[in-house]
Amino acid sequence: MARGSSKGAGRHAAMAAAALLSGFATPTAAETRQAEDALSALRQRLPQDEVIYFLLPDRFANGDATNDHGGYAADRLKSGFDPADTDFYHGGDLAGVTQQLDYIQGLGATAVWLAPVFKNKPVQSHGGYTGAAHHGYWITDFTAVDPHFGDEAAMRALVEAAHARGMKVYLDIVANHTADVIQYRECPEGRCAYRSRADYPYTRRGGVDGAPINEGFDGRDFSRLTQPDYAYTPYVPAGEENAKVPAWLNDPIHYHNRGDSTFTGESSLDGDFAGLDDLLTEDPVVIQGMIDIFGGWIDKYGIDGFRIDTARHVNPGFWQAFIPAMIARAEAKGIPNFHIFGEVYDPDPAVTARFTRVDGYPAVLDFPFQKQATDVAAGKVGTDGLAKLFDADTIYDKGAETAAILPTFLGNHDMGRVGFFVKQANPNADDAEVLARIKLAHALMMFSRGVPTLYYGDEQGFAGAGGYGNSRQDMWPSRTPVYANETPVGGRQPAYSTDAPLYQAIAEMTRIRAEEPALRRGRQVVRAYGDKPGLFALSRVGEDGSEILALFNTSTAPVAAHVEVEPGSLRWQALRGDCAPESSAPASVAVRVPPLDYLVCKSVP
Repeated sequence: MARGSSKGAGRHAAMAAAALLSGFATPTAAETRQAEDALSALRQRLPQDEVIYFLLPDRFANGDATNDHGGYAADRLKSGFDPADTDFYHGGDLAGVTQQLDYIQGLGATAVWLAPVFKNKPVQSHGGYTGAAHHGYWITDFTAVDPHFGDEAAMRALVEAAHARGMKVYLDIVANHTADVIQYRECPEGRCAYRSRADYPYTRRGGVDGAPINEGFDGRDFSRLTQPDYAYTPYVPAGEENAKVPAWLNDPIHYHNRGDSTFTGESSLDGDFAGLDDLLTEDPVVIQGMIDIFGGWIDKYGIDGFRIDTARHVNPGFWQAFIPAMIARAEAKGIPNFHIFGEVYDPDPAVTARFTRVDGYPAVLDFPFQKQATDVAAGKVGTDGLAKLFDADTIYDKGAETAAILPTFLGNHDMGRVGFFVKQANPNADDAEVLARIKLAHALMMFSRGVPTLYYGDEQGFAGAGGYGNSRQDMWPSRTPVYANETPVGGRQPAYSTDAPLYQAIAEMTRIRAEEPALRRGRQVVRAYGDKPGLFALSRVGEDGSEILALFNTSTAPVAAHVEVEPGSLRWQALRGDCAPESSAPASVAVRVPPLDYLVCKSVP
C-alpha cells in the first residue's frame, strides 16, 4: 500500500495538533512548545526539499455543500454554479482540501499550492464567451476568501491543519489585473482593440491630435496622471462603483485602459487580458497597494509561498519593489524560506531566466523543463533535449543555485495534462505504454534538479482532451459529461484511491526522494544522452561526495551501456530497479535499463 494508507493515526494526530493551534483545546506548555518547534522546523526547510501539489479548490473536494452557490441566487448566471459545465463552479472548497490532506500527504507531497482563493466576480462575459470564476483569476476583493470556497475560518483551518502535519501552503496570487468591471464607452460590444502609448499618449485625450490632458506627466510622477481617458473613455457601470476591495481599486485612474492585449509587444504589458482590467503597475499607489494586500495574507495566515500569475505581463519595476517587500514581510513573520515563483509561460530558458536577472524573481515555473521532459518521456525527441536544457541553467541568476528551486512540472490547468501529451504523441499506444511513459515523465521530474510539482488528478490517471476546461476534472464522480466519460490511464478507481497505479508509482518516487538528501540538494551532473529515444542518465552528488545515479530509458527496447560516475563510487545499492553491485572500473559502471523504465542507484562505502 502507498504511504498514508493507514490514515487513522495520522488524521487523529493532525486533528489534535490543529485543535491546539486553533485554540479549541487548552494546550500544556509542553504541547505549545512542541507545536512551535514543529512549525519552526517546517519553515527551515529549503524550497528544494518540497514536493508541491497544485490543485484548483473548486475541482478537488467538496467539503461543504452549503457554499456551492457562494451565497448568490441559485441561477447559474448569478452564482456561476453548474457542475455539468467545464467552465462553471462545481462545488469544491477549502473544507474539502482540509479533509483530503491525508490523501495529498500519502502521495508524498509536502506543500499544497492553491489556485487563487480570493473573492471573484462569479460570472463574466467577454467577446461572446460566458463562464464562471471557478479558477479564481477574476478577483474583486483581494482581502477576502471567495464564498464558493469558504471563509476566513475555513482558510485558517486549512493552513493550521497543513502546518500541523508538516505541510506548507502556497497561494496563487494575481497583481496584473482584476475582474472585468471597467468598460469603455467607445466599445459597447466589449471588445476594444489595443491603443498604443505612441498613438495615444497619456498627455492627449483620444490620440496625438487630441486635447492636452495630464499636463506635466512625464511617465514618472503619477500624481500628475489625473485623467484616465487618453486612449479610451473608461467608466464603471452603475451598481459596480464599489465592486472591488480595497477601495482604491475602483478608480479607473489606476488602470492602463488601453483595450485588449494581443499578447505581443507593448500590449503584453499594458493591455487587458481578455477584457480583465489591467492594473497600472507603474503607479506607486498600485505598487504599495499590492504590497499591503498580499503582505496582509502572510501576516494573517502564515502563508509559506506565492506562485505569481501572469508575471510576464507586468513591468519589471513593479516586481523589483514587490518581491523584496514580500520576502521581508515573510521574514518578519518568522518565515525565512518563503518560496516565490512566477508564471512565465514560455519554453525558452532565455526568456524565463530573464525574470530572475531583471525582474528579481527568486524562481519561475520551469516551462522549459515541462516541454523537454514531456517530449522526451513521450518519445517524440531524443534525450539530448534535456541535456541542452540543463546546460542552460547557467543563465539563471545565481546559476545552478536558482535552477535548484525552479518548480518543475509536467502539465497544468491551462495547457493540459501529461497524460494528454503522451497520448497525443503516441496515438496507437496501448494503456500499458501510456502508463509507463507517464511514470517515466514523473521520474524525470522527481530525480532531477528543481522542485517537483504535481498537478492534482495526474496521480489518478486523468488525461483529458486538451487544455483549460478539458484539464480541470473533478476528483469526485463528476456530473460533467466529458469528465465522467473519460477512462483514466491505468483504469478508473474510486475517488481519492491510493491504489491507483500512478498514485502508487509517484508515492514510491517521493519516498526515495525524501530519504535521500542528494536527490533534493545534490549537485547535478548529466552523464549520458543521445539524439534519439533511449538512455538518459544523471548523477546527484551530495556535499559529502555521495552519489545517486538516476537512469532512464525512453525507448521501447532495453538499453545497456557503460556510464561515467564519480571515481570514488565503486559499490552500488539499488534504491529502485536492478543496479550493478560494483563499478566496472573506477569512474565507470555498467547499466541495463528495461524499456520505458528507470533505475535509481546509490553509491555506498
